Amino acid sequence: MGFTSAWAITGHTDEVVADLARRLLPAVRRDRDRPGADRAWREWQRDPLPDHRSWYANHRPAIESFRELTAPGSHVDEMCAGGADPAFHVLDDVWDGQSDETAFFSIHRKECAVSSLFHALGPIRAALLPGWCGTFLLTPEQVAESLTAVERAFTFAPEERAAAEAQDWLSYEAGEESVLDGPPRVWRTAADRGLGLCGVSVHLS
Repeated sequence: MGFTSAWAITGHTDEVVADLARRLLPAVRRDRDRPGADRAWREWQRDPLPDHRSWYANHRPAIESFRELTAPGSHVDEMCAGGADPAFHVLDDVWDGQSDETAFFSIHRKECAVSSLFHALGPIRAALLPGWCGTFLLTPEQVAESLTAVERAFTFAPEERAAAEAQDWLSYEAGEESVLDGPPRVWRTAADRGLGLCGVSVHLS
């Protein structure tokens, strides 16, 4: 069955971050605390997956575990779609009106952007990113504090960049920003402008 997923990182003022906190953070905690999530994370850290082009010939349980781990979480999905509050929807109340400078969007059919990103980065770099598997909410102070770690996660020597690009299985339209470029750009912009950041990985359909 097909699906469409999105991963977005958007910049916001202190006031917006504070309002989002009561909605988003409890949902993130429930997804992070679901049975088996910590075990799946530790297993991936201990035994990173091989080249994704070999996956179709080797459907190991570890691959399904990784995909489930890095897919949008059900509680965040429900929150973003207004399941807890019909008056709230992530499309209208978080993403609408965002400028290109302070936002990064990655939308794909039958693929999860965070899954591709984490596989391309590998577990050591992915562990430098805040939040839980692509979903986070940071105050302006937390954005500034985390910038060094995020830039470290996305800084590559030429051969490292080529290896990461080879493991990012997403397709990009001309001019579309990749998951290896968008997040650090938005982080730097938010830090420069004193903005907080909201990262949401969600199923759209």
